Amino acid sequence: MTKTDSLPNEIVVRIYNAVLYIEENLDKKLLLNDVSKQAHFSPFHFHRLFSLVTKETFNAFIVRKRIEKAASYLLHKKEKQITIIAEEVGFSDISSFSKAFKKFYGISPTKFKNQSPNKFSKISKTESKNGTITTVFEQYICNINNALNWLQMNTKTTIKTIETLNLAYLSHKGKMDEIGLSFNELVKWSAGKGLMSEKTRMLTIYHDSPKITEPNNIRMSACIILNEPIQVNGEVQLRTFTPNRCIVSHMEISPSEFQQAWEANFAFMMEKGYQKSDIAPFEVYYNNAEDHPENKFIVDLCIPIL
Repeated sequence: MTKTDSLPNEIVVRIYNAVLYIEENLDKKLLLNDVSKQAHFSPFHFHRLFSLVTKETFNAFIVRKRIEKAASYLLHKKEKQITIIAEEVGFSDISSFSKAFKKFYGISPTKFKNQSPNKFSKISKTESKNGTITTVFEQYICNINNALNWLQMNTKTTIKTIETLNLAYLSHKGKMDEIGLSFNELVKWSAGKGLMSEKTRMLTIYHDSPKITEPNNIRMSACIILNEPIQVNGEVQLRTFTPNRCIVSHMEISPSEFQQAWEANFAFMMEKGYQKSDIAPFEVYYNNAEDHPENKFIVDLCIPIL
């Protein structure tokens, strides 16, 4: 989520905390009164401020996140029954789930599941002049063998257990290539706290998939890994992040190669029979590309798995 200049940082942060609470509890009843307490607002003020910060109403945001999570299950976990998926993303019955899904994607969950050509599909939505939604499935990886060969040439992919990370972070909502603005703010904040050194590690968490979520709605976190406790105030917040078992690819790549690298990593995951967990994928950076002779990032691409 980008910074909302018209609101005090404290208010924006409290709304961010509510967003994180929603994302982590989609399978539960999310009532306005309960979620507003997470942000320490009255329901009336919370609803208004939530819309200002997220550019979506409280209910619309929850429905979108639930439907997008369901779409991910339908694409990647075809063995799951639709009734189970509806329950796991927080719908009380299959009828309300099917109705909401069709309104969002223009087709029923069953048709969506059957039409998606393979596990590497990318979803594109178009809206006609009369408001009708049409969903198109695009092939996300043209050649799986080429992707795996590229991965093998650029890294040795391993399975690692990553322990709990203590993070300070800024939230970003919008186009992926604009997260650099959040990192610039985070670096300035970190430098002021004396946290920057050669051993400093920055991290990006991807809360949404670009295969499913529209570019302007993608949410990410720009993070710095903390080695000791610290007090924060303002827009920067603290959280713990426990990835557990991950597919990890250590790479030295240019900014233009990140999409190819992620596609190759997910191809590796699928081809080796691993299943992605509900924990968000992330990147760990070991350098600043501006200091690299070829402007490359030294980075770990990490996919949490079951």
